[in-house]
Amino acid sequence: MTPTRTASESADEAALQEAEALLQAGLAASRQDDSERALHFFARASAANPSGAMPHFLIGSEFAALGQMDKAEAELANAVLLAPGLHLARYQLGLLQFSAGRAAIALVTWAPLLALGDGLALAHYVQGFASLAQDDFAGARNHFESGLALHQENPAVAVDIRKVLAGMEAAVAKNVRQEANPSSVQAAPEVAAAHVLVSNYGKFGSLH
Repeated sequence: MTPTRTASESADEAALQEAEALLQAGLAASRQDDSERALHFFARASAANPSGAMPHFLIGSEFAALGQMDKAEAELANAVLLAPGLHLARYQLGLLQFSAGRAAIALVTWAPLLALGDGLALAHYVQGFASLAQDDFAGARNHFESGLALHQENPAVAVDIRKVLAGMEAAVAKNVRQEANPSSVQAAPEVAAAHVLVSNYGKFGSLH
């Protein structure tokens, strides 16, 4: 005999269905580069399901794409608090912090990903950025390439990691040229290698 659902359970299910429909509408708007409508739908989805992490994750991603990094960090942090096992949200939050020059905070954010072991691509990517923070190009390359060799839960992240690798190669080549002919280099303040490599990595890849 099938148990009869209570009115409260039916209401909860309806709210979840409404939230899912709103998320799908927001994703459709995002694919059309209509961030205003996307944010509107994601906010409504969050209101329909206050305990859901995905609306905060997607709102944070939209804000990051718009360059509103403070708002993006707050929303991604909410997503991680609501769903500590949402690995991509944790990775993106740490990446945003790392890109802002707060490598130590990023590593704390990423710590649970490292604990998942070498079978997860994101764990290797985190180790790669940790190596970059110490200007260890060889170690970073090894970790990034190891991660790319694994199954990719989110292909867009792999695309961006390949861009980081390409940026590393360009940075190394530039350093070699400068060392060979230092008089040809205009005087300028040195920039940390990690900042150079992730300076164009703030906008998140497609999440859908």
